[in-house]
Amino acid sequence: MNADFTERISHLKPEGAYQVLTRASQLEKQGREIIHFEIGQPDFETPEHIRMAGVRAIQEGKTRYTNPAGMSSLQEAIAASVNLRLDMEINPQQVVVGPGAKPLLFFPTLALVEAGDEVIYPDPGFPTYEAMIRLAGAVPVAVPLLEEGGFSFNLTVFDSLVNSRTRLIILNSPGNPTGAVIPQADLEHIAAKAQEADCWVMSDEIYAHLVYDQMKVPSILSMPGMQQRTILVDGFSKTYAMTGWRLGFGIMPVELAGKVELLLTHSVGSTAHFTQFAGLEALQGDQACVQEMLVEYQRRRDVMVDGLNSLPGVSCRLPQGAFYAFPNIRGTGLSSSQAADLFLEKAGVALLPGTAFGKNGEGYLRLSYATSLENIERGLDALRRVF
Repeated sequence: MNADFTERISHLKPEGAYQVLTRASQLEKQGREIIHFEIGQPDFETPEHIRMAGVRAIQEGKTRYTNPAGMSSLQEAIAASVNLRLDMEINPQQVVVGPGAKPLLFFPTLALVEAGDEVIYPDPGFPTYEAMIRLAGAVPVAVPLLEEGGFSFNLTVFDSLVNSRTRLIILNSPGNPTGAVIPQADLEHIAAKAQEADCWVMSDEIYAHLVYDQMKVPSILSMPGMQQRTILVDGFSKTYAMTGWRLGFGIMPVELAGKVELLLTHSVGSTAHFTQFAGLEALQGDQACVQEMLVEYQRRRDVMVDGLNSLPGVSCRLPQGAFYAFPNIRGTGLSSSQAADLFLEKAGVALLPGTAFGKNGEGYLRLSYATSLENIERGLDALRRVF
């Protein structure tokens, strides 16, 4: 059979994290010991009270279809949680629940963006952004995130890129892979530009609860005039260590929520019934687990960054959020891919080249510290031996 595939998927490629994981797994099968810094997945178990809520839901027969946009009780709980975090009023009808956060990135993009429209996104940034822009037939327009600017948007470049064809601006704060938080003043600038250009903003806030040193993460959604043109995307995977439960949500204007609900209806149908009950418990149950994980992440961050800064030719900013270190390795004379390959083959340390997140990631590596302190220290020792 002729296996000619459509042009619309010709640009798709695996995420770098999964490619490196596959290679690391192959080395492990050969008897090599590999320390994993490549996958952005909490090593904590889902907190027990959340797990048990999911188990009870299954035992009680909560295994049916639900409204494609999510159970009303979960929509209400999500709205209440976001209202508390951002000190604003969200209508539960603005909430759309999905199987993970990715559908809430993809489907609003498909609902809003036409072929030929331009979409501004961060580089380095989460690879799914560029993939979904191209899949929608739009033109991806990268804004460089530069270390000297704190890995926030370069506003001079950003202003030069916004034009009459700009349909959507994508933000991610705290950011993957940099761990940087976009400052309030920068968000105000972006909000003013979005209103001037009459375009939409998508704010990926999946790491908004994972910030350090008592820092608060501002959201563009809460700024004057932005609620009617902003999609906030979040989920349970990172905050509550629920990656495999597949539970995310988007907050958007009611009319757009209805269109995204239709896309969910004709693609996934609905999110798993029992998973939504686990999410309900996550939001309404004891939040001490979140703080405990955050304290441990901060300990790991500090050890990871101190260790990276002790390596010759390497410098690493202190991440403000998420659980990634993004060290500058230009002083080593190696490219990002050369360094990632070298450290995997010679040190048995799996990490990602910065270029897995866009061309502006050249000269950097991404290391996830969502792993034990013991693994972090062993990995740093292995890197020192290679140096």
